[in-house]
Amino acid sequence: MTDATTTQSTTNRSTTPTSSAFTEHIQTGWAEREHSTPSPRAAAAFAAARRSRISALHPGVRLVIPAGGLKVRSNDTDYPFRAHPDFTYLTGWGSDAEPDSVLVLEPAEDGHEATLYFRGPAGRGTTEFYANPAIGEFWVGPRPSLEHVAADLGLAVADLAELDAALAAAGEALVVTGADPAVEALVPGANPDGDVLARDLSEQRLVKDAHEIAEIQAAVDATARGFDDVIADLSDATRHERGERVVEGAFHRRARLDGNAVGYDTIAASGHHACYLHWTRNDGAVRDGDVILLDAGVEVDSLYTADITRTLPISGAFTEVQRRVYEAVLEAADAAFAIVRPGIVFKEVHAAAMAVIARKTAEWGVLPVSAETSLEPDQQLHRRWMVHGTSHHLGLDVHDCAQARRDFYHDGIVREGMVFTIEPGLYFQADDLTVPEELRGIGMRIEDDIVVTADGAVNLSGAIPRTADEVEAWMREVRSR
Repeated sequence: MTDATTTQSTTNRSTTPTSSAFTEHIQTGWAEREHSTPSPRAAAAFAAARRSRISALHPGVRLVIPAGGLKVRSNDTDYPFRAHPDFTYLTGWGSDAEPDSVLVLEPAEDGHEATLYFRGPAGRGTTEFYANPAIGEFWVGPRPSLEHVAADLGLAVADLAELDAALAAAGEALVVTGADPAVEALVPGANPDGDVLARDLSEQRLVKDAHEIAEIQAAVDATARGFDDVIADLSDATRHERGERVVEGAFHRRARLDGNAVGYDTIAASGHHACYLHWTRNDGAVRDGDVILLDAGVEVDSLYTADITRTLPISGAFTEVQRRVYEAVLEAADAAFAIVRPGIVFKEVHAAAMAVIARKTAEWGVLPVSAETSLEPDQQLHRRWMVHGTSHHLGLDVHDCAQARRDFYHDGIVREGMVFTIEPGLYFQADDLTVPEELRGIGMRIEDDIVVTADGAVNLSGAIPRTADEVEAWMREVRSR
């Protein structure tokens, strides 16, 4: 397999000595490392069950799931590595996964035999150790042994150097595409009907197992602590000309302390910026009298993420107009949550929220037609103030299961174990002449992460204050600490 990670453009400025004296000196005199054999991590048994389910869908077909490689951020500087979610889902290997790894499910008499190929330790007797800034352990730290990973993940393992030969055998094969083009090139003729493996894995991932739900809950709990941190730092944010970045930084600190990273770029949108749905520039001021829309989520080390939004009055108290908009959004969120149960169609959740948004904007006189007329498919005028959807699935990706077919996702039946967001909003942009001046520049969103149960749903983020009164009390309590 071609190793793209070893070709970083550093040769024109390298100062690494090449003399035989240096080579001998740096490759000797090292203590032996202690090697531990861990017990399988909690995810291992769940990952094995997931492999069994995808195996049953594709009997007799080799399945190839790459983790992907390092991605260049700038010249020879890479982004932090994050494995492809399908690879993580089927191995349980999270933030500690090695770049360029590949999971291969080889057809067997009874299902498939799984082998994880990854780059094992090179040893200090190689030039890679000190001269390769992409993967050399002198630069990025030691890699785990094959024995360690086999025990940790409960998987058969092999060195990455053996992958080419393993994939050379003829036979039908499916490869998850888009993660590693070099791996795809090793399997000519794969995917005759398109990337059905990624599709099937997305549809399998729509229903979470107990381990996944626990990890998402852990991510939600860490996110709640991050929101506390933001409230504690709001006074500092108001004193900086780019106070949104103070907010972003406070949350990022919590994400790194309690997890792996943020699950997506934080939206810290103050004032009229709250009307921009994906405002991530976060370079604006934070002013008393405005609200700040904080859409953020901690990604834990298993790579599962939360996705929560709360809209906070920067002064600690909503104005009358802000509260009116906030409570309309909350009513829409509660209406959507109230209908969630197994057996409904996923898109009905959005419809329940939109019924409230249409009714409220009609009551306020900003909707030029009745709520009933606006809700007709060929009208939808209320969507001017909420153009996004109400819900998306959540898990290893913040917008999870993206390759699932529409019949399984948007038009799919809600099932027990599904985890998705409920996030209605209202956004009256500052130059929107169709609404009264008092509404212009107000953006509100409330977003929670919910899990479907046997007879309803549980709000995983319900402990984070939601009502206007609760939010104001929460801010007073945090600021008094």
